[in-house]
Amino acid sequence: MWVFGYGSLLWNPGFEPIEQMRADLRGYRRSFCMLSIHHRGTPEDPGLVLALDKAEATDLCAGLALRVDEHEAEHVLQELRARELISSAYMERWVDLPLADGRRERAVTYVVDRDHAQYCCYGLDQQAEIIARAVGGRGSNPEYLFKTADMLRDLGIPDPQLDYLAQKVANLTKSA
Repeated sequence: MWVFGYGSLLWNPGFEPIEQMRADLRGYRRSFCMLSIHHRGTPEDPGLVLALDKAEATDLCAGLALRVDEHEAEHVLQELRARELISSAYMERWVDLPLADGRRERAVTYVVDRDHAQYCCYGLDQQAEIIARAVGGRGSNPEYLFKTADMLRDLGIPDPQLDYLAQKVANLTKSA
């Protein structure tokens, strides 16, 4: 079993991958388009988390394909579902994922449901304001942003929007 990670799964998959490789999923983009009411915010003060959002067919979301040991696959899938499907804002999808070495693997990933109440579309400055103040059951929203942006940089995956948000949120949290 393969898992496509594009956000916190990059730095906190919740399992030990037996293989990992760069992968680009076509037709989606990484976006802070989901209000987080559990992990990085609360119902009273939601945060924002990254989601795969349907995009143009030419767009791609760069991330990691993470291979799960076959003996752990069912357990890992159940853990992923408990984590990612805590509300019905994500939809589980099995996708044909091209890996950097030319292989194609079937992988599970989580895509935002645009019809769900937690789906949102804010400008970058408003995203930064929300992220800078939010805290949820898994920690602060700035920590989530910073760890994801750092991991993308470490992987050599450019994401100018996350870099902008990380700088803006760092400035906002410094002055708070």
